[in-house]
Amino acid sequence: MKTYRSIFVSDVHLGTKDSQADRLNNFLKHNTCDTLYLVGDIIDAWKIQQNKWRWKQSHTNVVRRVLGHAKRGTRVVFIAGNHDEFLRPMIPYGFSFGLIEIHNQTEHIGADGKHYLVVHGDLFDGITRLAPWIAFLGDKAYDVVLALNNKFNWIRRRMGFGYFSLSKYLKYKVKKAVDFVFKFEENLANYCKKRGFDGVICGHIHHAEIKEINGVAYMNDGDWVESCTALVEHWDGRWEIVTWTKEHDNVDIDNTGSSLKQLKRRARTSGIDIPGSTDLPAGIKYN
Repeated sequence: MKTYRSIFVSDVHLGTKDSQADRLNNFLKHNTCDTLYLVGDIIDAWKIQQNKWRWKQSHTNVVRRVLGHAKRGTRVVFIAGNHDEFLRPMIPYGFSFGLIEIHNQTEHIGADGKHYLVVHGDLFDGITRLAPWIAFLGDKAYDVVLALNNKFNWIRRRMGFGYFSLSKYLKYKVKKAVDFVFKFEENLANYCKKRGFDGVICGHIHHAEIKEINGVAYMNDGDWVESCTALVEHWDGRWEIVTWTKEHDNVDIDNTGSSLKQLKRRARTSGIDIPGSTDLPAGIKYN
């Protein structure tokens, strides 16, 4: 288990068929921190409105994993995004989900002593803010491209090539085309500079990056639909983007009594004797 000072994840889109919830669950299993920031679009309420809600067991596992971190002492901060904006009307009333804090934006003081604004970023996106109907159409188009992406990569695998994110490539090209009009990153950096922040940590555009804009540190933690990236802060103040490709372990069980009992019942039906502890022999796999 690797421990960081803070971890930032966003754009998980739980409730959609394309959410890489298994990988996020595995990442949270092997990495812990003092403060976990969920930087918006964790739950995709837009799919509820479109009647395309796809909630899987892996999505429930992510929620349980986050709650488990909070129960063990990790401070968990949920920043509302445009896909889970149903939370925003409740924020002024101090609404929280158990031990999980919920905010529109918050301040993070780094180990380097610098002050960072943590915000999802949709309010600084010209498309989302000025023309929400375009954002809605873009979301629909993104679903189509993701479906094409799966077929495209099936063909690439058959031809012996590796994975290539067609949707990420197209989205980046479109983003570059409209940057001169909407300037998402510059808008965020200039806003932070006016408010006296040293940097900004955001999500929203599904493109992980660490760079400096006009003297302001700009850090985007990416997404868990395609790139499966998180922004982490080391104890010495270093910042890093972690890409997580692992989905399952050889032995992957929750360290709970109920899970162990269930494992024992399944093992007995196969004629395998499971010891009383949760330490399993290396040769036993549980999926």
